[in-house]
Amino acid sequence: MKPVVRVSILRCSPEHFAELRQMAADADPILRPGIEAMPGLLSFYFGADEETSSLTNVSLWTSLEAAKQLDTFKPMLDLGKPFIEKGATFERPIMNYATLWELHGAAESPGTAR
Repeated sequence: MKPVVRVSILRCSPEHFAELRQMAADADPILRPGIEAMPGLLSFYFGADEETSSLTNVSLWTSLEAAKQLDTFKPMLDLGKPFIEKGATFERPIMNYATLWELHGAAESPGTAR
């Protein structure tokens, strides 16, 4: 079975971007243990794009059911509130994509399981 790609996007005004990026970085030790413990997690990335004043998390999961665990993950839901208070908006609904095809770049280590 091919992985499900989950994409969550937050947008903000340019004047709040640096503060929200720092808030996202500070959330790592709060969110990491619970997300890493979730069954079906393959990988998780949190990124920031200053040019578009947006933050995103993209994750790979073994199934749609596994990906949707984040929908009810209380630490993440609780941490979203201060972002909204700073004027951020979350794109809804969160997108969960069925994989149609995939590539593995030359930089990937040989023998990496997928």
